[in-house]
Amino acid sequence: MVRIRLARHGSKKRPFYRIVASYIESRRDGRFLEILGTYDPRLETNQVQLKSDRVQYWLEHGAKPSETVGKLLKQNLQKAA
Repeated sequence: MVRIRLARHGSKKRPFYRIVASYIESRRDGRFLEILGTYDPRLETNQVQLKSDRVQYWLEHGAKPSETVGKLLKQNLQKAA
């Protein structure tokens, strides 16, 4: 099963996340299928950047977003509408 989740990057105390599609069994920062976007919690504006067509593709093919990514997707889709 595929999950859409965050993979942590950046240095110590300066987190930066990639939103990735990966298998549930793989590690948090391990192997992934595709990079779907980025999330920078330190910025106030434009925190989330997504490839919305690819996110939609994975959701249509049965990928489940993690709790945090689900919230980010919901916020981002409300801003776009």
